[in-house]
Amino acid sequence: MKSALLAALIICTYLSSSAQRLAIERLGDAQTWTRGERSVQIKAGNAQLQINAVSPSIVKIHLSKTGVFDTVSYAVIPVSAGTFTCSVSETNDRITLRTDSMTVEIALRPIAVTVRNRSGAVLVEDEPTLGVSWAGSHITNYKKLRDGERFIGLGEKTGPLDRRGNGYTHWNTDFFGYPSGADPIYMSTPFYMGLHSDSLMYGMFLDNSSRVRVNFGASTDRFSSFGVEDGDLRYYVIAGSSIPSILASYSTLTGTMPLPPLWSIGYQQCRYSYYPDTQVLSIARTFRERKIPADVIYLDIHYMQDYKLFTWDATRFPDPTRMVSELSKLNFNTTIIIDPGIKIEKGYTPYEDGLAKDLFLKYSDGTPYAGQVWPGWCNFTDFTNERGRIWWGEQFKDLVKVGVRGFWNDMNEIATWGQFMPDNILFSFEGTTATHLLGRNVYGMQMARATYEGTKKLLGNERPFILTRAGYNGIQRYSAVWTGDNQSNDDHMMAGIRLLNSMGLTGIPFVGMDVGGFTGGPSKELFARWTSISAFTPFFRAHVAIDNKSQEPWSFGERVEQICRNYISLRYRLMPDLYSSFYESSVSGMPVMRSLAISYPFDGRTYDWQYLHQFTVGSDLMVCPTPSYERFTRVWFPGTGTWYSYYNDEKYTAGTTSVVDSPIERLPVFVRESGILLMQSQVQSNKERSSDTLYVHVYNGTSTRTKVWYTDDGISYDYATKNASSTRTFTHVGDKRELRLSAARGSYKPHYTTMKVVLHGYQSAKAPQSRATMLQGIERFDPLGGGTEDTSIPVHELIVPLTSSEITVRW
Repeated sequence: MKSALLAALIICTYLSSSAQRLAIERLGDAQTWTRGERSVQIKAGNAQLQINAVSPSIVKIHLSKTGVFDTVSYAVIPVSAGTFTCSVSETNDRITLRTDSMTVEIALRPIAVTVRNRSGAVLVEDEPTLGVSWAGSHITNYKKLRDGERFIGLGEKTGPLDRRGNGYTHWNTDFFGYPSGADPIYMSTPFYMGLHSDSLMYGMFLDNSSRVRVNFGASTDRFSSFGVEDGDLRYYVIAGSSIPSILASYSTLTGTMPLPPLWSIGYQQCRYSYYPDTQVLSIARTFRERKIPADVIYLDIHYMQDYKLFTWDATRFPDPTRMVSELSKLNFNTTIIIDPGIKIEKGYTPYEDGLAKDLFLKYSDGTPYAGQVWPGWCNFTDFTNERGRIWWGEQFKDLVKVGVRGFWNDMNEIATWGQFMPDNILFSFEGTTATHLLGRNVYGMQMARATYEGTKKLLGNERPFILTRAGYNGIQRYSAVWTGDNQSNDDHMMAGIRLLNSMGLTGIPFVGMDVGGFTGGPSKELFARWTSISAFTPFFRAHVAIDNKSQEPWSFGERVEQICRNYISLRYRLMPDLYSSFYESSVSGMPVMRSLAISYPFDGRTYDWQYLHQFTVGSDLMVCPTPSYERFTRVWFPGTGTWYSYYNDEKYTAGTTSVVDSPIERLPVFVRESGILLMQSQVQSNKERSSDTLYVHVYNGTSTRTKVWYTDDGISYDYATKNASSTRTFTHVGDKRELRLSAARGSYKPHYTTMKVVLHGYQSAKAPQSRATMLQGIERFDPLGGGTEDTSIPVHELIVPLTSSEITVRW
């Protein structure tokens, strides 16, 4: 009997403790609250909540279980709120914050947040009975899922453009040869935009660097949600009337890209690995001999002595200074790989010095964390420690002295053999101390930051180029990003386009993928198509893994070489337009490579699998990626008016779809009516000066369109410190057949002295007739000869002097 009673007691105790363990703890009712000028702080039974208006269109919502609010954010930069009107009022059941752009209502019993736009329409609101709750240390916010609501963004996430019906995890992960639908991979950027009711939209940024899960109605039709594994729930809601306005507001929080060196926007050639130095120089000379433009050549891990950072292999690279100098004479810049692992080896200066200065990540007992990677067992610099970042930056002194100007941060998720870092590793977190749970997702970003800040200091007034694989929101302030170890197949190529479009929707503009795929070996057609697509992406690099076939443009035969040459050359001719788009991104946060969702967020065709890969470069040039095996593809022509084939000015009616040719030699590319393209003469490198003529291609139409033309020296920070830049605006008034160029702003004087206005789509014009070649033809490989295909088209041209004053051209 006693045994039975004891057993029953044990069972009851177990069930009671299990219920406690499994209980969902809700935020509950407000108990007390304090109002501020632009904020309110609320105490609930088990947490505290702060809500404050950061700007007229941004509200910050911050929940803390302990009442001690997290203060470290690696994403958000100091925001100058400026002067704006914000009222805080209360009734018996709610508190309301109101600005000129948004209203935030906080229901008090239970606590629930609703955000409305200036007209009072609901943008986003807590699910009324679920709201915020904890499951152990995991905190989740449930939002009401609206009929037809779409979700875009989240950065480097595979899958469709519209995230509805899917769930995602943010946890930086080294994933070699990842499948095209894998999640997570290298980057964590939990920012997205919600769209509903045919006109309403908002931005949502969850600023927490632990493992984040976002659910857009996966396995449920009741709510969307976002939750964190550790730390506070801290998020920002952005009200906006357009995608550009939301991106601009988001950029005030997380910053914009500084202008990169002009040479880094050119074509870049890489493999794992080019060595010895004679092979590196041979590759560079071959580009020049074959007249394939290029600006950068990479050195992967084999340039180092036993893979140890900040060293050179004395056999393979006996005189790196001479090699880098020879490359420079060929107008090539050198970029080298730098991983985070510092080899544990007595006598190896970076290891000894970092250990002595206590700069490495540690276990909770104070001993340095060690993990295996290329050099063997390594320690890892704590980049969340300011002293660690400064020390790391100083290690580049000798590399900069050699002449290296590009720095490629790889393996920084952190990647270690075994792929399972312990959670009891401690990060400084600017002196507040955090575990691996909070430190992992910001590690790669802070490595890129340390690399950027250190090399920038060493280079003085010269811009460095930084490339990273891992990152977190705000990575655009320090680095370009590429999509990691992709595969050589059409599925991966098309998935890469979706990744790049999505990163652009997350405030990260300088992005690209490895042309040809890092592993697997592309076909001739695939490499040609991949090159033609990537010629229009912000970051443009071919790369391939060790033990794979070469992937230089000439490695696939004469025909593919010509296709690659044509599209790489086209990129360089478009450089005035492309660099101006980079400038716009550095100012407003608008991506260089723009998903059609930016301009057409409520048109269902934007999200159709047939068309969701389409993007524009800047505002007027639309690129329609297609798999390498498709010779015809269906294209959607959005908006109103007319679109023109870039190659031959064939017209297509906006608002319709059409099946167009997509031979391997011609990627479908189009220009919108009244559009403006800025071009220059052909160069082989961005270090080479083009002719003194700026080519302004203007397309017939009845609408008015503008284009900002920006120039500077492309290498220094004088544009920021001395106003040494030139900014002008072209305005094409289509129905008046008029092109206006505003007077120059800034002290920089471009080398152009003549402007050639090339008119497309006009049957007649008050301008001389001429012919223009928009893309070079392909040689007819006939043993009896046959020359090169003539691809010139009829146009009208006007030539005018290009002065710094306002200019008007009519035809």
